[in-house]
Amino acid sequence: MGLLNSVLKVFVGDKTKKDLAGILPIVSEINKHFDSYNLLTNDELRNKTLGFKNLLNKNLIEIEDRVNELKEEINQIDDIDQKENLYQQVDDLTTKIREITNDTLEKILPEAFAVVKETARRFLENSKIEVMASEFDRMLSQNKSYIKLNGDKAQWSNSWDAAGKPILWDMIHYDVQLIGGIVMHQGKIAEMQTGEGKTLVASLPIYLNALTGRGVHLVTVNDYLAKRDSAWMGPLFEFHGLSIDCIDYYRPNSPERKKAYLADITYGTNNEFGFDYLRDNMAHTPDDLVQPKHHFAIVDEVDSVLVDDARTPLIISGPTPEGDRHEFDLLKPKVSSLVSKQRNYLTGVLTEAKKKISAGDTKEGGILLLRVFRGLPKNKNLIKFLSQEGIRQLLQKTENFYMQDNNREMHQIDSELLFTIDEKNNQIELTDKGIETLSSDAEDKNFFVLPDIGGEIAKIEAKELEPKKETELKEELFKDFSVKGERIHAMNQLLKAYTLFEKDIEYVVMENKVMIVDEQTGRIMDGRRYSDGLHQAIEAKENVKIEAATQTFATITLQNYFRMYEKLSGMTGTAITEAGEFWEIYKLDVIEIPTNRPIKRKDRDDLIYKTKREKYNAVIEEVTSLSKAGRPVLIGTTSVEISELLSKMLQIRKVHHNVLNAKLHKKEADIVAEAGNPGVVTIATNMAGRGTDIKLSDKVKNSGGLAIVGTERHDSRRVDRQLRGRSGRQGDPGSSQFYVSLEDNLMRLFGSERVAKVMDKMGLEEGEVIQHSMMTKSIERAQKKVEENNFGIRKRLLEYDDVMNAQREVIYKRRKHALSGIRLKLDIANILYDTIQEIVLTNKASSDYKNFEFEVISNFSITSPIDSEGFKETSENDIINELFSLLNQHYSKKIATNAALAFPVIKSVYERPGNTYERIVVPFTDGIKTLNVVTDLKKAYESEGEYLIEDFERNITLALIDEAWKTHLRKMDELKQSVQLAVHEQKDPLLIYKFEAFELFKSMINSLNKEVLSFLFKGGLPQQSESQIQEAKKTATPKGYKTSKDEVYNTDELAQRNRSAGAGASGTQRAAVETIVREMPKIGRNERVIIKSVSTGETKTLKFKQAEPLIKNGEWVMSN
Repeated sequence: MGLLNSVLKVFVGDKTKKDLAGILPIVSEINKHFDSYNLLTNDELRNKTLGFKNLLNKNLIEIEDRVNELKEEINQIDDIDQKENLYQQVDDLTTKIREITNDTLEKILPEAFAVVKETARRFLENSKIEVMASEFDRMLSQNKSYIKLNGDKAQWSNSWDAAGKPILWDMIHYDVQLIGGIVMHQGKIAEMQTGEGKTLVASLPIYLNALTGRGVHLVTVNDYLAKRDSAWMGPLFEFHGLSIDCIDYYRPNSPERKKAYLADITYGTNNEFGFDYLRDNMAHTPDDLVQPKHHFAIVDEVDSVLVDDARTPLIISGPTPEGDRHEFDLLKPKVSSLVSKQRNYLTGVLTEAKKKISAGDTKEGGILLLRVFRGLPKNKNLIKFLSQEGIRQLLQKTENFYMQDNNREMHQIDSELLFTIDEKNNQIELTDKGIETLSSDAEDKNFFVLPDIGGEIAKIEAKELEPKKETELKEELFKDFSVKGERIHAMNQLLKAYTLFEKDIEYVVMENKVMIVDEQTGRIMDGRRYSDGLHQAIEAKENVKIEAATQTFATITLQNYFRMYEKLSGMTGTAITEAGEFWEIYKLDVIEIPTNRPIKRKDRDDLIYKTKREKYNAVIEEVTSLSKAGRPVLIGTTSVEISELLSKMLQIRKVHHNVLNAKLHKKEADIVAEAGNPGVVTIATNMAGRGTDIKLSDKVKNSGGLAIVGTERHDSRRVDRQLRGRSGRQGDPGSSQFYVSLEDNLMRLFGSERVAKVMDKMGLEEGEVIQHSMMTKSIERAQKKVEENNFGIRKRLLEYDDVMNAQREVIYKRRKHALSGIRLKLDIANILYDTIQEIVLTNKASSDYKNFEFEVISNFSITSPIDSEGFKETSENDIINELFSLLNQHYSKKIATNAALAFPVIKSVYERPGNTYERIVVPFTDGIKTLNVVTDLKKAYESEGEYLIEDFERNITLALIDEAWKTHLRKMDELKQSVQLAVHEQKDPLLIYKFEAFELFKSMINSLNKEVLSFLFKGGLPQQSESQIQEAKKTATPKGYKTSKDEVYNTDELAQRNRSAGAGASGTQRAAVETIVREMPKIGRNERVIIKSVSTGETKTLKFKQAEPLIKNGEWVMSN
């Protein structure tokens, strides 16, 4: 691969050099301005910012005035077509404003960056900076200790507190940091090595883009970094009159958080930004909104947020009926017993396999070995045995034989097992023997067997029963299917909990709760739960309280949240290995930024051992030696268990050390601060302490710098790069060494056979090691395989997520219009036209005038203006237009009448002596249900009831949208579960999901439209009396709502869990239950099938071989 890259560079050129060629002239220009600004006074330097803002305003004032004129014009006209045309002009001008703003920022970039750099220099060289006090300075001085007022002067100190850490400003931007700033302003990712000052780099594009006044969001991975960095960089921006705040200091929905979003620069964590977006889309008044438009975001540790957490759904949920009903407690003893039986049986089988192999019977021994591997692949004795010479090759040879022809002979291996485990795919499947064992003490022998729906329905219909009796039997069958489906799903999740998820590795139990551990940082992810009932299964296994299931009210994945920003950029030390994914999903280019000083760290080739025991002994020897030499050592591990094992081994050697893992995550800052001291040994997970640098003294540098000791290669190369990057910051000396064994997860699951063969051929004895660049490259190839595999999975998940996202955008846009009321009249007119069109087209196609007449009366409360003869003779378009014109006039009269009827009551309440009401509740009814409308009493009085009717339209539309969307989300969850069964019919679940989701959404929108129109046309005050009017109380946040992140399996657990296409399509779906039998026979290539167009609904009958390419393209799906 290295040779191929070299050849490509000769013909195509080096990407990094090309990227830098366009940036370096801008850096030279920045430095020219920087040199000239040395002559400016402090006040003249501050006035530069004012000049930039004035230039932006000057370039935009003409267009902004035109936008305001159009908005005024919209408010004064009633014609819907004219309004729509004017709104389109507003949208086009808004796009033009963005383009002019971006062009202006590009022009002033060199000067603006030079201003920030000069400000940093003055803070570095002066303990006090004196300027003429502005109103902003006076306001800040009231609660900021680094600003003192002295008459009409303000003194800015160069020392302050950053989240409890004393700061004395000691930084000025290097040229490479200027390059990073330019890259991020351009909407790209800057990959900068650890210690290169990413926090300072971000100050450049933040300042430039904050000049627009449209808000800049700096996103961090945890609240400590958000609070620290906002306080650390704050004075740099505040000196120039730019406001800065951090949302993580304040409660959700609080006035303080809303104010934080109104600042020019807002820091916060990825989760809080996402949850605030969801909360805003559950708000009921414009005053409840906190988050402005998504202008520009810079994501710190962008790979962690946009790759690792990208597909993790943020969920706001509430209680669901019967949410505490489950069968985990009932099934737990059965599953525990089943796992125990299989473990005991396979222990004996492994012993027998060893005997057979040692006796030379490799055929029978290989079969027994494969049986153990299929039944308990994580068995420690098995893993150890596989590290012996030739054993892994024997297993792979036997497995390849039985896997040929699509696992045709694998049933011979599995026949004696109770269940099989596919560790790579993270799948567990009960065997027939397992089902029989589970059902042995149940009265129903089919207790864990799903009924064949197709076959059973055919049997019921063959009985030729009365329709009522036949319906009862079918309902009973469907109920049985549903109950058994839930039971089998719960049992499958329990099996996973017992066999694939280990305490203190994937999770810990603290305060009687199961808490997920982030496999990369080692931090506890508070509030996050495994999806799909798996978390409840683990809770049952660990004998802690099983939390009740909840219903989703609002949800979005981080990747779709961040794709809403007009401009997105990021920074990290480890992005280049995921460059393809960043471009394909986010259209973000990754630029490698050179280091300020050459890297002196020595990265040694991996040391490869046969067993973990040998490897850990070698690690302890090396760490002891390095510590005695006075070098600080950072040991990187992949789990809590390994951290604690190494800690015990070091205690035996009496080597002082600190441990940083999920159980001790609160001590992170203290442990990282001490990690650079001479001889200090720190054990931490590979990415712990991300965002904080380990600083070294001169004594440590002279002794060789920080030594990195990796105890295992991670599935992802960037995680290893992150660990290595802890050493060698800013040209410091250092070293990195990875220790690997054939028993490690990566090597067991994805390692090249060549590594095992080389070790066997060399005849290595216990404790001996091999070290060669060829071996290191072989391991990196295995990592690349996993990365490509995981990217494929994430990309497929994105396709599922995009379906939901497209629907969310439609609903949230309508909701936003209803909440603000700005384009609501236009939306109502469009809804009216669409509904009329659907009614006319549907009934005209079937020539059903009676139904047409009924739908007009039931939806709009007027008799049809078109008689049966006119319905037959008139064209569809003419009927639609005539009906729309009539209903539009009828609705205008209706709302005018409602306003006139309501006004006397409002007038009486408003003019009543002693009235203190500001907002009132007015009940409206359509004759069936009553909904309360909240309105401003004064505005309703001054507009003679018109404002009340506007609030009526807003409130009704909002209430009905929320109810319909909540129900739709539940149906989409059910669809995600049921669509996975399509694999048993040899259909692609993704295509079926897209088609069915479209049909569901279309049906929901049609139903919602009719419901909204029906209430608007029929709604009115039940009776005009003062007694109905009540004061509106401030609505409290609904109780019982929870925010959470569903855990979508990370790289260690994920591997390639979705063998059945589309499994794991979302954080909340059900896994495919593999005991379902195929309901349709396998389709022959010449058999005729019916296919349906996804876009038009058209159907065709073709031979399967002709239909297959159309289905694969995604344009058509199989139809029953």
